[in-house]
Amino acid sequence: MLIYAIRRLNLLIITLLILTLIGYKIVRIDPLNLYNQYSFWFGWLHYLRELLLGNWGFTLNGLPVTEAIALVFPATLELCFFALVFALIIGVPLGTLAGVNRGKKLELIISSFTLITFSMPIFWLAVLLIMVFSLYLGWLPVSGRYNLLFEIPNLTGFALTDVILSEHPQRPQAIEDILRHLIMPTLVLSIAPTTEIIKLLRDSVADVMSQNYVKAAATKGLSKTEIVLRHVLKNAFPSILPKLGVQVSSMMTFAIITESIFNWPGIGTWLLDALSMNDYVAVQAGVLTVGSAVLLASIFSDLAAYAVSPLARKKWYVLK
Repeated sequence: MLIYAIRRLNLLIITLLILTLIGYKIVRIDPLNLYNQYSFWFGWLHYLRELLLGNWGFTLNGLPVTEAIALVFPATLELCFFALVFALIIGVPLGTLAGVNRGKKLELIISSFTLITFSMPIFWLAVLLIMVFSLYLGWLPVSGRYNLLFEIPNLTGFALTDVILSEHPQRPQAIEDILRHLIMPTLVLSIAPTTEIIKLLRDSVADVMSQNYVKAAATKGLSKTEIVLRHVLKNAFPSILPKLGVQVSSMMTFAIITESIFNWPGIGTWLLDALSMNDYVAVQAGVLTVGSAVLLASIFSDLAAYAVSPLARKKWYVLK
């Protein structure tokens, strides 16, 4: 486990160095930037030193980039977290049902549902939800993270956590308002990972169902539900864990579109504003932050799969 973790850490460091090259190239687009007075590689080394020291520069508004990211990135993480949780709540049961009923009518219905939802452009779905639930029915707010009249203190950056930890005089109303603002962006952002989890788990469950130990469990008199809960899911789920890290990267990409539509004050909206103002320092910092988050999610999902799956360890030792 330690050797595998060291290898993944080395890969993370190399990839991060490549990512810093991209960020450095973005900074050098600005002809007035300090780094343009150096040669490329010497300037890159100076750029790396400043990054390690926490000197990421200033936005055009004069705010330190690290402070600006600390304000907006938690909003994106909060949205992605709820979207991933929703995707697991919906995707795991449907994927399991589709895998257990492979080749049957129920599997065809679930597969058709995933195909339809996966084909939906998220900007079209977002606009449709706004028209129906906000403009027509008036059930949900059109945009934003919460009603600014609540004045929620910024303790952790996560609005729901902040209002729970604070002594807000209208805490129940504020929690309800935050959840109402979360519903539509979460639903839109969870579409892609939900369909992917269903497809991955369907194939994994179907493969496990064909194994001899599952057939032996059926001969012992165990019900189908007991077999699925005790044997199938325990062996099917670890194989899709590494691919959940890939879903985080796609969610980060789709979050930029989702945040711009719902005016969600996250790093996606912040990056679009920085691009419109040619704020290259902010853009490179946003690219580094999002890229690092995606890489860390991928590494942790690989390590989790390796830790819980004996088969993954067996394959690694064969390749070693």
